[in-house]
Parts: sequence; structure tokens; C-alpha cells
Amino acid sequence: MNRTLERIPPQRRLPLAVYATTQLIFLVWWAAFYPGGMSYDSISYVWHVTTGHWMSNHSVAYDVLVWFSLQLTGDLALLTFAQSVAMAATLAYVAVTLRRFGAKGKWIYAAAVACALLPSIGTFVIYVWKDVAYAIGAILAFAAAGRLAARRMRGESQVRDKAFRNEIAVLFVGFLFMSIFRNNGLLVALIAVPVLLLTLPKVRRWLLFATVVPALIGAGLQLVVYPAVGVKTPTKDQVYAMNYADIAVVYGQVPHTFTKADKELMAKVAPMSHWGGKAANCYNADWAMQKPMNRKLAEKYNDQLVDLWFRVLERTPDRMISARLCRSHIAWSPYPGPVDKMGHTLISPPSVPKNLFGWADWNPDMKESPYRPILKIRPLSYKLNDVAYFVWQASKTAQLQWLLFRGAIWCYAAYAIVLAFSRKHRTWAPVALLAVPLALQLTVVAANPAPLARYMFAPLFLGILCLPLIGAKPRFTKRAEPAPAAPAPENASESTPTDTDPDPEPARVA
Repeated sequence: MNRTLERIPPQRRLPLAVYATTQLIFLVWWAAFYPGGMSYDSISYVWHVTTGHWMSNHSVAYDVLVWFSLQLTGDLALLTFAQSVAMAATLAYVAVTLRRFGAKGKWIYAAAVACALLPSIGTFVIYVWKDVAYAIGAILAFAAAGRLAARRMRGESQVRDKAFRNEIAVLFVGFLFMSIFRNNGLLVALIAVPVLLLTLPKVRRWLLFATVVPALIGAGLQLVVYPAVGVKTPTKDQVYAMNYADIAVVYGQVPHTFTKADKELMAKVAPMSHWGGKAANCYNADWAMQKPMNRKLAEKYNDQLVDLWFRVLERTPDRMISARLCRSHIAWSPYPGPVDKMGHTLISPPSVPKNLFGWADWNPDMKESPYRPILKIRPLSYKLNDVAYFVWQASKTAQLQWLLFRGAIWCYAAYAIVLAFSRKHRTWAPVALLAVPLALQLTVVAANPAPLARYMFAPLFLGILCLPLIGAKPRFTKRAEPAPAAPAPENASESTPTDTDPDPEPARVA
């Protein structure tokens, strides 16, 4: 064993250890909840790809992955297994990034293993969810940005070697994943790019390529490519549901600010008792879209309702902003809202009810689907499932959710750790690490339907992975000072060669 380890180059031992350990842990979760955790959205993906109802209200790119898994194996296990492999490899990539900042290998290893061990995010990796691929993209972009920051600290920002091109390529892939695996994921790139441009000034053109181009690809797919190939676009009432909810919240608080014409328009799609009652719940936009809201009429009058939304914003911007912040509190608050208004942390359990989260009750395609037998948890070991489910349930303890299921606290931890590290070493370069968690947090603040824990799982990973930077000590290596110049020979036409470097490079971070 020792001889085998000795054959592995020292610089590869840490990432290999991280990959091997986290992959093994993910496989334990995978075996316990085989073929993978599922939710209402998971059944939606299967419905899309097995009944010809391809729609872009969810990620079409992830639907394609679901389709491939079903076509190749007749099951979803291949997809969730691939997710575990991709996440383990991504954590190994992050490990190398953190090592370049001088973080200790044992703490890097511990942070990566914690990401796999924690039931909240360990089980998340093996869910049939587009959010898993989205999170992998976020972690990749975080790690690539970190490598570019470490490059600047070494004084190598202007070097365009193969390693640099690889770092830009990984940054591109990370932002591309976020842009195609969640419909509003392109916002992450647009919010992150100013931070990256400010902290990494000598690679700005490369950064624009790696951030703006993926966002344009995501937008092009949604607006042009998907409709062209027959993928159904979301209905207007789906796209603007949060705008309707904003109107309801403000109306419920200050109804006197609404004109007679405003109320007549609103009454066309739902009774005013609904607008000022259940729909006025600021914690959950779904309440506004439930009956007696007539969604077909809402789509018909959508343009007028959107105009109303802008008028409400102009009249009462404080109320509108308050509504958005209330609904997006999963992004910024460590603590949940009231349970009676579904403001608590919404956590999907790694189990599947017999009615497929209601799909089998109303959708005949899924009730009689030939794939229905695979849409349930079939653990490879029922004893392992019992233990894993018990551990997962224990992690849901209300007093621990701020730490284990709410990503906001980990955003703040990442900000504090990285800013302290930057101040200590008197450079803004490491702040590039914060571009991704900040953008993730602000994207959820901008548009969020309900306090779903999964929307902030990517920042949860990133906050934990920042912990090894506490006490990290980058190693500076200085080149030898040039020796004093030799006295000029009497014969000016002769010269004495020396081995000194007339223009030594500045100190570098190892």
C-alpha cells in the first residue's frame, strides 16, 4: 500500500483522496435511496420526456439527461450515479484550488468530506433534480475563479499557458451549467461578472467570454432553439406568477392605494377576497395561483396585469420590495418564517408517495405510465435505507435547520472568511471567490416562489468549502537577490558575463 501511494505524485494525493472518499459516501446515499430521491418536479421531468410533453418551464437540458437515462437503462439510477461522480470530481477540483491559497490538506479534506456526509446536501446529490447539475456548475465556477485569483497572487495574471486556458474553460462550463440547468441561472453570470472584473483586472476579456457567452447561450436556447424544435414554452401565468403574487401582497396590506380600474382588472381573474386574503401571503407565491384564481383568464389579461405590477411598484416601491424580500427569505435569513403560511424551510424528503406527489391522481399518462414501477425508492439494502432515513430525519431538527438546510448562514460565513483572508494578505484577488455565492444569493432574492431549501444548497457547499481558508498560509518563495555587479574591466571593449538576473521577478505565492 505504501509503495502504491509513493507512486502517486504528491500534488495528486489530496484530490484523489477527496474524490475517492466523497464518491464512496455518495454511493452509500445512492444505495440507500436507489435509484435516487424524487420530488414533484422529478415526476414532471419523466412526464415531459416519456409522453411527448416537452416543456421549457423546467430545464430542457436536464430533461435530456433524464431521457438518456431512461432510454439507456429504463431507470433513473444512471443519472443519479453520474451526478455523484460529477460532484465528487468537482470537490476534488476545489481541493486543488484551496491548496493554492495555502490551506492545509487535512482541513480541505475534512471540508469536502463534510459536504458528502451531511444528510442535507449528501442526499441532495443523488436527487433527480435539475438543481444538482446547477449546483455542480456553481461549485466549478467558484473553484475556477479561485484558481484565477491564486494566479494573480502569484503575479502570473499575464501568463497564458495551458493551465490558464483550462481554468477559463472550467469557468465557462460552470456558468454554462448554471445558465442551462435553471431558467433564471443566467442571472448568476450577469451578477457575478462585475465582481470578477474588479478583482481580476488583467484577464477581463477572458472573463467576459467565460460569463457572458454562457448566459447568451442559455437565453438563446430558451428564446430561439427550444421553440424552434417544438419544445412548448411556459404559459404567461407560469412566467409571471410571482408578479401576480406581488400585487396580491401589496393589495392585502394597502388596498386603498388601488384604483377602481385596478380592482376591476383584478376581479376578472379572481375574487377580490382572494387577492386580499390567501393570495396576500408574502411567503409563498403558490397561494396566489391556487383556486379561485382563474389561470386561463390570468394568461389572457397578463399584459394588463404586468402593467398593473409596474404601477404598483411605482406607487408603493417599499411594499413591493418588502414582498420580494419576504418571499426570498430563504436566500438571506438564517431563520424560517411561520409554518401556517408555509414560510418554514420547505424540505423535500427522500421518499416517493404512491400517488407520485399527486400526479397519479389527476394525470392519466402518469397513472398508467409503464415507468410508474421505477418511480419509487428501491434501496439496494433496506437496512441501509432505514439507517439513512433516520439520520436524514434527525438532521431536520428545527433548531438545526439554520445550519444544515439554510444556505444564507453559509453565504455570510464565506464572505467573512474570504474578506478576512484578503485583508490579512493585503490583496483583493481572493474576493473573486465570492462572485459566485453572492450571485447565487442575489438571484434567489430577485426571483423566488417559496422558501425551498434546494434553492440555496449550492451556497451551502461553498460556505463549507471556504472554511479551510481560516488560518491558511500562502507560501511565498523569493528568487535570490542579484549579486553586486563586478567592476568594469579596464578594457571597455571586454565584458564579464555573470549569472545574475538583471530583472528578477517579484515574489510569488507557491
